[in-house]
Amino acid sequence: MKKYLAFVLTAVVFVCCLAGCGKKTTSETTPTPTATQEVTLPPTDTPTPTPSPVPEPPTVYLKDVFGAHGMKVGTCLTTQMISMSAKEKLILDNYNSVTMENAMKPDYILDQKKSQETGSLVVAFNDDMITMLDWAKANNMAVRGHTLVWYSQTPQWIFYDNFDNKTGKLVGRDEMLKRMESLIKQMFEKLTAEGYADLFYAYDIVNEAWMEDGKIRSQMNNWYTIIGDDYLWYAFYYANKYAPENINLFYNDYNEQFKTNALEKFIKTLVDEDGNWLIDGIGFQAHLYTGDSLTDYFKTVDQLSKLGLIIEITELDVGLGAWQKIKQPTEENLAEQGRFYYNLVKGIFERVDNGTLKMDSFTFWGINDGASWRKEYNPLLLDKNFNKKPAFYGACQVKEFAGFDQ
Repeated sequence: MKKYLAFVLTAVVFVCCLAGCGKKTTSETTPTPTATQEVTLPPTDTPTPTPSPVPEPPTVYLKDVFGAHGMKVGTCLTTQMISMSAKEKLILDNYNSVTMENAMKPDYILDQKKSQETGSLVVAFNDDMITMLDWAKANNMAVRGHTLVWYSQTPQWIFYDNFDNKTGKLVGRDEMLKRMESLIKQMFEKLTAEGYADLFYAYDIVNEAWMEDGKIRSQMNNWYTIIGDDYLWYAFYYANKYAPENINLFYNDYNEQFKTNALEKFIKTLVDEDGNWLIDGIGFQAHLYTGDSLTDYFKTVDQLSKLGLIIEITELDVGLGAWQKIKQPTEENLAEQGRFYYNLVKGIFERVDNGTLKMDSFTFWGINDGASWRKEYNPLLLDKNFNKKPAFYGACQVKEFAGFDQ
């Protein structure tokens, strides 16, 4: 019986074990599938595009540009300009001709006291004139003389008895012609005697004698009042008589583009009894504006150059805007000025190179806007701080920096 019970218990245990082996325990849970994770890389910087380098303007000098066309290039000059080393260097680097802004005008070279003491007109060189002539000689700088016979900046006492305009009595025609001859004769003789004559290549004998309406300047012009309209012929007759051979004799005027026919007619009268010229050239002051027509201006250049005389640009500046209509020096307006200078100089060079224009000199009336007599128009190649404007590169024929990209 015991054996039987033992057998039964053993069987029961065996069956229970088999059942237990087929059952999962609560700790064995089926894992939940997860989405595949993306691998995140560390951020990288986006490369910054390398900017294109801003082109630098070339180093260029006016005297090299104009010299390539057989021309001198000049500026007006004062002692203040050559007393400062930076200005002096700028002048020496760029120019090889100078015109005294004031020091050689009649107001500055005539001595009233000595004229009264001697009873004859006396020419006396002032200190500024001598300083600048000595500087020009030391620096191998050519000189334009400016000016002798002019209605303006001429002392009124030279037109009166006893060289005293307080008397109220003008001298007669014959006496005034003597004084004119003396003025011209003394100037050239003194330049020669004091060793300066060789510096000069041109001289403005008469300045600004004609009006825009084609009439001779008669108002406030005692040369005309006393002598008559032939005072112009006598001025060149005396200059031709006394000037050294190396000095060309010029008539100089402004607004030349509005006086073209009158100037042509007048210039043709300046011949001697044999038909020989008493004059060598015509000076165009060229006080222009960016609003002016270069087409019209070149008509004047072409018409007067047909006379066969030398033409010189003598006092160039190009104001922003128009007469009494000033434009401000904005980037756009300065670019327009640069283009104007470029096209003006280009047109001159083309005519010189093809032989239709005899031009040996081109003068700018100053070196920077701050010292210009027309400073409100910002008319020159450098601004008031001596920075080069598009106008400078226009004059130097560097087109890519002359305002054409505006």
